[in-house]
Amino acid sequence: MPKLIALTAALLLAAPMAVQAEPTRVMVRAQALDAKFIGDHMGGVAITLKDARTGAVLAKGLTTGGTGDTQRIMRAPRTRGNGVTDAATAGFEAVLDLKAPTLVRAEAEGPMGKPGSAIRVASSLWIIPGHDVLGDGWILTFPGLVVEPSARTAADGEVTLTAKVALMCGCPIESGGLWDAANYIVQARLTRKGRLAADIPLAFTGRTGEYAATTPKLAPGRYVLRVVAMDAKTANAGMFERKITVGARP
Repeated sequence: MPKLIALTAALLLAAPMAVQAEPTRVMVRAQALDAKFIGDHMGGVAITLKDARTGAVLAKGLTTGGTGDTQRIMRAPRTRGNGVTDAATAGFEAVLDLKAPTLVRAEAEGPMGKPGSAIRVASSLWIIPGHDVLGDGWILTFPGLVVEPSARTAADGEVTLTAKVALMCGCPIESGGLWDAANYIVQARLTRKGRLAADIPLAFTGRTGEYAATTPKLAPGRYVLRVVAMDAKTANAGMFERKITVGARP
């Protein structure tokens, strides 16, 4: 009997055991380049986490929360190991059931509340089962500017152009502010049938994120309006294009 018990125990120990998946928490955040985090104010960023090798979707969600603490993110000296986020900072926390180290690909699109200025960002990261990625987490950088133009046509053919410009997180562009209006270049171009009709700079109006200009008199017709905004000190830029009508259609 003792020999039988010993043999049974040996067989049980030798039998292969199924690998159990380990729940692993992963915090994904979207941060505007040279600015703060993208959350509720801008409609969040849509996040999809995939197995980079198989393409299988592991988790999907939306970043929610606030833009974060301005002092910690933008003003305080950055010290290695010290996080810049807090519990209220926007993010998407996923729980992945992983059986083995997995190369995870994050695909992100946003800001979802500004579809005309939304971009796509992707990144890959090895995630180890049971090793949570929390705190600041996995930060995806979103370069760009949100540009929202409008046009008002006068009877004499002049067009007043106005553009609202903001960082991807919705952070304000103001005179002398943290995002100084003087550092941004906003340019409008009007074309008609592929030919340039007007190319004029827009000036800051003094209102948050607002730039404006009035065109010379334009002939009646359909035009394509393109407004481009650029940050003179970073790679941030944005563009919006729309059609407008001046006077009666020809």
